[in-house]
Amino acid sequence: MAAASLLTLLAGMHSARGNAATPPESAQMELVYVGTQKGQIDALRLDTSTGKLTAIGAVAEGPKSTWVAAHPHLPMLYAVDDDNTHEGSVTAYAVDRETGSLTKVNAVATGGAGSTYLGWDIPSMTLLDANYASGSVSSIAVNRDGSLGSLVSTIQETGSGPNRRQASAHAHSAVIDPSGQYALVPDLGADRVFVYGFDRASHAVTAGNEVNPQSFVTPPGSGPRRIAFGRNGQFAYVLTELSAEIMVLHWDASEGHLTLVQSVPTSTEEFQGVRSGAELALSRDGRFVYVENRGQNALVVYRISPDSGELSLVQRTSAGGVKPWGFAIDPSGRWLLVANQQSGTVNAFSIDPESGMVADSGEAADIPTAVSVAFVK
Repeated sequence: MAAASLLTLLAGMHSARGNAATPPESAQMELVYVGTQKGQIDALRLDTSTGKLTAIGAVAEGPKSTWVAAHPHLPMLYAVDDDNTHEGSVTAYAVDRETGSLTKVNAVATGGAGSTYLGWDIPSMTLLDANYASGSVSSIAVNRDGSLGSLVSTIQETGSGPNRRQASAHAHSAVIDPSGQYALVPDLGADRVFVYGFDRASHAVTAGNEVNPQSFVTPPGSGPRRIAFGRNGQFAYVLTELSAEIMVLHWDASEGHLTLVQSVPTSTEEFQGVRSGAELALSRDGRFVYVENRGQNALVVYRISPDSGELSLVQRTSAGGVKPWGFAIDPSGRWLLVANQQSGTVNAFSIDPESGMVADSGEAADIPTAVSVAFVK
């Protein structure tokens, strides 16, 4: 019945769109959703021909939805509850493409506290949830209509490090490797990238033995935060938060093993402040890596060697605000939107597809405590 109700809801939204006036073809608009630390989700429209941002306003209130993620095909949005005073959850919303409004579909508890990140495995329609406060990772099945299925697995992590923020494990993101056999989880508290088994048929993440020899150990106090695989699947890129480094790792899918190839500081040599890496993503064509350096309020662009996977610096520029917390590249690959948490803005940068360089368009939207960005197709 729930599935039927959702299909009816989505069909109604489609009918409303069909009856509404359509924008001119020159106005190529994309819906953008912004997770915040204020217990609400805000929406914007991005004109991909100009980079102009138009505010829609708050479209959902309640949970502390710091991280938002879009369905790869359907007009659906998913948001965490990052309030670490109780068990975390993920909420599914149906998106009205005409108005940008959200309608809650259902919610599922994550089995951990401080849910802070959602990652997709599209072939199995699985959402991976990183629970920062409790130091665990969970997997949730997603139904064909986009509603959330059941919580399938939760793996508790252990470990600590020398930094005051590393008293216990703090899972900070999760990704499935290109083979679909492993879930990799950067853990800020444990100074590890944990490597777990993953079964696409059951949606389950499975732990190895207690020692877990497949985990990759990062330098003490580095605090791994994000991970992304290169286009050919042979290399993975890990951004550390506490040391603000990006590590190039060779990935052996036959063994589930990571080996260090290169480590690059994302901060300048003269920087004496608190280092902080925030976000990492590859360009749509896999030729460049984009990094947010929160300590220096900067965006840093690197070119990827197609042979060795190693990085070379292309550009370092201002993020357009204070404390860049997250960013996302739009489906066209032409725009990068930065959520600047402290200054409370979302800033639009154009991307040159040939050089990989970004340029501040001058377009910005005021959204207090903006921390994550998602585009809905």
